[in-house]
Amino acid sequence: MARVGGTVNQLTDLLMHPDHEGGRHAQNIALRSGQARALAYIERVWESASATVSNTAQVVSRQDAHEDLAALRDRIEVTPWRSERGRTALRVLRAHLNFAEAAGGRLHAASERQAAEEAGISRQAVRNAYDTVLKPGGWLRRLRVGRGKEGSAWYLGNGPGRVAGDRLSHSQTTQFPPDPALDEWSTPETALSADIDSTVISRLMAHDAFAHRALGSSALLIIGALHSRPAQTVGELVITSSVSRATVYRTLHRLVSHGLVHHVGEIWILAPRALEGFGNRLLGAVTEAEVVPSRGWDEIASHHGTAGLSSSRRTFHAAERAMYRAVLGRLAEHRSTAHVIVRDGRQVLIPAPRPDEVLSTWQAPGGCVLDPVTGRAAPDWRIATDGRLILITPADQRSYDELTAAHAEALSEWESAA
Repeated sequence: MARVGGTVNQLTDLLMHPDHEGGRHAQNIALRSGQARALAYIERVWESASATVSNTAQVVSRQDAHEDLAALRDRIEVTPWRSERGRTALRVLRAHLNFAEAAGGRLHAASERQAAEEAGISRQAVRNAYDTVLKPGGWLRRLRVGRGKEGSAWYLGNGPGRVAGDRLSHSQTTQFPPDPALDEWSTPETALSADIDSTVISRLMAHDAFAHRALGSSALLIIGALHSRPAQTVGELVITSSVSRATVYRTLHRLVSHGLVHHVGEIWILAPRALEGFGNRLLGAVTEAEVVPSRGWDEIASHHGTAGLSSSRRTFHAAERAMYRAVLGRLAEHRSTAHVIVRDGRQVLIPAPRPDEVLSTWQAPGGCVLDPVTGRAAPDWRIATDGRLILITPADQRSYDELTAAHAEALSEWESAA
């Protein structure tokens, strides 16, 4: 409605129409708490929708969706991801971007286990990235929690700030808030923008060679920075990769020991087949006598003792899924079968007996409920016409008589249908 230039009154008429299934939530609010609360809810929804329309571009085709995701990828690549927590969050966010690209838009479905397997990290690390960086920073929103065989519904945001895809307009980091214990305060050597190739990071991050005890996430960012802009100095890598100077030197030393990067003077470059995990010696280099060229990412993972970590993680996740589905199956066996009748071609559910029937010893004249402990009338509880409890709270804007009248009307409608 906001996108086509409608008004809040038109939206109200649409949602409050009894035949409109999309307005069922607003109608339930009106039934439970009164018309005023329902109108206030619709007003809040309208303000949020109007703000979203004014700050976003309309996606009307698959090409628009691809362009939107490409702009988001550019924004991710120029955002500084400092400290180990930020680099882990980048891997999780890039995994969700892969899911979004497969789904064809920012709205996608994924479970925590899927994100962990795609990013090559543990499930607990994925949860920490959600709670500390991605959700507070506006990068991810969970619209619906997954259940059974369905993953959670997620929506990718633009992160902090409102400008998307601008490589010159970064004014803040993704840390929310900075954690001094993790060395996340801004330092003079780090800039407010970065330049990495996140596609390369997405391809490599699931390998066991980039586990925490192996090359780590810092190696991913440095390889991504060198692939985006070849031949950089250490000072330039500190800026483009958003990795501290000490970590850059330490990571480059590990990469050099496998022959994945070389340096000529102060310039660092990737080996010809570094993205495949194959290293080589730099001809004529005397200072690289300790280099043992690697022969693939599996060999690097074996060298660091992390080989088979991703396979073990997938096996463990598969066992968890099987156990969870077995529990759901056992719970389903204890549920009573729903009884329905067919009227005018549609199914009408027959209400099952409820466990909140009021015992006769708790009932008092005038619809009051006696407290079974004290024997006195409980002022917040009443007995409805069907003999069930109704809790009266300050949020209810209708009287007890109005509540019982609404229940009687619903009961009459059911009886006429049955």
